[in-house]
Amino acid sequence: MTILFLFVLLFLLMFIGVPVAASLGLAGSVTIMLFSPDSVRSLAIKLFETSEHYTLLAIPFFLLSGAFMTTGGVAKRLIDFANACVGHIRGGLAISAVLACMLFAALSGSSPATVAAVGSIAIAGMVRSGYPQAFGAGIVCNAGTLGILIPPSIVMVVYAAATEQSVGKLFMAGVVPGLLLGVALMVAIYIVARKMDLPALPRASFREFMRAARKAIWGLLLMVIILGGIYTGMFTPTEAAAVAAVYAGFVALFVYKDMTVRECPKVLLESGKLTIMLMFIIANAMLFAHVLTTEQIPQTITAWVIEAGLQPWQFLMVVNIVLLIAGAFMEPSAIILILAPILFPIAVQLGIDPIHLGIIMVVNMEIGLITPPVGLNLFVTSAVTGMPLTSVIRAAWPWLMLLLGFLMVITYIPAVSMALPNWLGMN
Repeated sequence: MTILFLFVLLFLLMFIGVPVAASLGLAGSVTIMLFSPDSVRSLAIKLFETSEHYTLLAIPFFLLSGAFMTTGGVAKRLIDFANACVGHIRGGLAISAVLACMLFAALSGSSPATVAAVGSIAIAGMVRSGYPQAFGAGIVCNAGTLGILIPPSIVMVVYAAATEQSVGKLFMAGVVPGLLLGVALMVAIYIVARKMDLPALPRASFREFMRAARKAIWGLLLMVIILGGIYTGMFTPTEAAAVAAVYAGFVALFVYKDMTVRECPKVLLESGKLTIMLMFIIANAMLFAHVLTTEQIPQTITAWVIEAGLQPWQFLMVVNIVLLIAGAFMEPSAIILILAPILFPIAVQLGIDPIHLGIIMVVNMEIGLITPPVGLNLFVTSAVTGMPLTSVIRAAWPWLMLLLGFLMVITYIPAVSMALPNWLGMN
């Protein structure tokens, strides 16, 4: 009865237009008041505890780092470097846009930020070179999803906080899938480009390549600092996020000089607004998860699944279906915080690695970002290109099929995600 009431109330509130964060908080609070012997004071304590969660401190720092990198001219330098690397291949501008998305994803940790930063430059460049606008928009819209798969990823930090898993191990588990998806998109583009006879840039000379690399090196060093620092044990993921924010600010202000000191308050304010919005969702979702735990709802659902005799592969199929549906209507962090506490104990009981489950959830969230009606990347791409939303959806659809195939690979071949962290001996 409690389970039914909790979820019916949650979806009813969201259906009538109540914001997701408020829906989570209200559903949890009302359920506690009506069905639980717990005091309502426990909700206030839980909200306060959320603000003390050490892992979640990484989020504002990664957002600030991404804000500095997005505001500065890092994206343009990364695109120039990508063009120098692969621009001479047939369809090279589109392939370099994917490479630029991969590189920028390793700086921002945000998918919409990746689409906005890379798309605003790359799509216009493709159109000037004779590419159909829809072709460029579809590619950047999909490649931008790498922002939450290639570390550092804010969604991975949220999953780690919700399930008490290692952020560093999650980051390492996302490296190979991120590279694999990027390469798959590039190969698909090359095949399509040959059929459409799309243009290629002249091959960059060694001097041009070195010039582009020299300009991009300060941005590229950020991912080395973050991942290298975490792996070598120099600092924790949260400390790495703080170092990244300071480094990104230093590069934007004093190295590239794309920003002035006067613009800093504006960047701090914008990243602060995003942080408050995201942390408010997280706080209410943590409260919702507290109600789930208090009422032993995950344990009840786990018992149902075990009694039903579901095999691990069948459970993962159900997980993908649920997440794909949820991803079409909700923001990734909210989905992770609602469903991870429910799916996590079932996965552990069935012998599925929690880190593998985390990567599966992140890939599903990627697909959700380009799935109407609430796919955020679709709206960002539409704003960047000026194309109608329906046109962006049609442009992204063929590449979405590739992502669905990639999801099956990630789901049923755990070694793709787990090989690197296991090889590095991360516990």
